[in-house]
Amino acid sequence: MAGNKTALVLGATGGIGGEVARQLRDAGWQVRALHRDPQRVAVAGDGLDWRRGDAMNGADVMAAARGCAVIVHAVNPPGYRRWGELVLPMIDNTIAAARAAGARIVLPGTVYNYGPDALPVLAEDAPQHPRTRKGAIRVEMERRLRVAADGGTPVLVVRAGDFFGPRAGNNWFSQGLVTPGRAVTRVLQPGRPGVAHQWSYLPDVARTMVRLLERRNAPAGFESFHMAGHVDATGAEMVEAIRRVVRAAGARMPSVWRFPWWLVAAGSPVVPLFREMAEMRYLWREPVRMDNTRLVAALGHEPHTPLDEAVRATLEGLGCLPQPALSTPGDPAWR
Repeated sequence: MAGNKTALVLGATGGIGGEVARQLRDAGWQVRALHRDPQRVAVAGDGLDWRRGDAMNGADVMAAARGCAVIVHAVNPPGYRRWGELVLPMIDNTIAAARAAGARIVLPGTVYNYGPDALPVLAEDAPQHPRTRKGAIRVEMERRLRVAADGGTPVLVVRAGDFFGPRAGNNWFSQGLVTPGRAVTRVLQPGRPGVAHQWSYLPDVARTMVRLLERRNAPAGFESFHMAGHVDATGAEMVEAIRRVVRAAGARMPSVWRFPWWLVAAGSPVVPLFREMAEMRYLWREPVRMDNTRLVAALGHEPHTPLDEAVRATLEGLGCLPQPALSTPGDPAWR
């Protein structure tokens, strides 16, 4: 499919799926987006070709992928629910559709694949021995993708740390550090002091994926790349960046509170979100860093937005910063 710049994005209403869809569109790609109710989610002028369908329905995915060079598999069960039932059938549908279309599969990878034995520095060949249910499912997803790649379907995995961004959806930044739609009066700190944590700004991740896709003579088979993103070396740098940005916006400096892990533990038996948070707590107790040597060798450098700029855009997108007052003809700005 040389010269074909048509992509199907599964999960285009989510954080990473939506960001990849928009950046592919801006790079000149024809982008299809699959959704069960496209009229409800489509935005006039968004430049996306919305198709009706369900990622759990193999025929829907097959039809939407016809003629595509790329399928971005960025779809996840909503609210962390029913992973065991839904995740693997969805990746199987994507693999079948990609095989039929001759398309390359792109998967946003996670650090959930790794257990404590692989930490603190994660390279692409680090052992994947997860101790969590979600991690085991992610490992099985990638095993199936490797089998598909061995059979002639190219696969690209771009792995990054915890996502944050102006449209990031469900993530630790918006669910564990601040509260969307509210002024930031306090910031929660989930990690241990002095323990490094890995963050990735969604626009940087999407830009990296697009650049990797647009390489000339990109190899077939299975490719995996890690992003360095933003390393919070002390466990407090992200919290302090939020505080700086809020203060610079004219609001009072937020206080810092320890994340209430005791509440998460107590609520885990009945609250699915708490159960998932508790399962991934080891990633806040152990230092995590990503080795991007292979990525830099492929692209020359990793797309990287300065931390305060990325945090400001994220807080603005979440509705957490005060809105600037509109000027009127009597204001100095009009003179």
